[in-house]
Amino acid sequence: MGAFSEVVLAEEKKTQRLVAIKCIPKKALEGKENSIENEIAVLHKIKHPNIVSLEEIFESKSHLYLVMQLVSGGELFDRIIEKGFYTEKDASKLIQQILDAVKYLHDMGIVHRDLKPENLLYYSMDEDSKIMISDFGLSKIEGSGSVMSTACGTPGYVAPEVLAQKPYSKAVDCWSIGVIAYILLCGYPPFYDENDAKLFEQILRAEYEFDSPYWDDISDSAKDFIVHLMEKDSNERFTCEQALQHPWIAGDTALDKNIHESVSAQIKKNFAKSKWKVSQNLTELCKSIRYSLEQIFEMGKVRILRRV
Repeated sequence: MGAFSEVVLAEEKKTQRLVAIKCIPKKALEGKENSIENEIAVLHKIKHPNIVSLEEIFESKSHLYLVMQLVSGGELFDRIIEKGFYTEKDASKLIQQILDAVKYLHDMGIVHRDLKPENLLYYSMDEDSKIMISDFGLSKIEGSGSVMSTACGTPGYVAPEVLAQKPYSKAVDCWSIGVIAYILLCGYPPFYDENDAKLFEQILRAEYEFDSPYWDDISDSAKDFIVHLMEKDSNERFTCEQALQHPWIAGDTALDKNIHESVSAQIKKNFAKSKWKVSQNLTELCKSIRYSLEQIFEMGKVRILRRV
């Protein structure tokens, strides 16, 4: 859904509270109504400290407006690059928050299906800010006994069973978390090829390595954690609950050694800036785009559809 919507910063006049408004042209929704209806249905069910919440919905003749909780801390990779000190423990804390949020989704029968670094945002610019999961455009609410088989997601992060077009379930999210954990510890993806067919072959065979020298200083516990999430057989793959109990998350096996130089260098090399939105200073953003909810009412003769 992000591909055809614009997000603007807004201020509620009465409270001066800042929110993010996803503005979706109704023309862009033609033929894609199911996608937006699905995102709204999913977001309405969710209340979790590590998941961006939907607060209100408005519509005009030309647009649909989703009023979202504002997260202003920027993207995951940007923050890692900016840090001067970064360790396995930092990565472990990030993954713990993601696992906790995804376990919550899974317990509600929701599968995200598109977990990737771009969809992980920091809540604020604070040093100890929590991480937030966003973008539910590809999420699926599991019906009783339902099995999903639609091939979707972002190629480098999708599980083998998705590419094989086999029926799949919430285990696909656990695979994606494994891929994210891998990148957080070395700065490059476990699977890569310019040729999509060869990339898919690597993923289908679950062929990945802990290459030297990038993984030489990473603990065996971290590698063991990743291996259990990036398990080809979805029935053998760790669930979020199992992953949360692994010593690398729940214990003290995550190392304190600074790996910032190597990881940030690899992130810069492997994830070109063009692929990641440059996080803007919130104050500058406030000056450049400062709509109020009341103005949106006046401009588009908007009516409230639902108050969450």
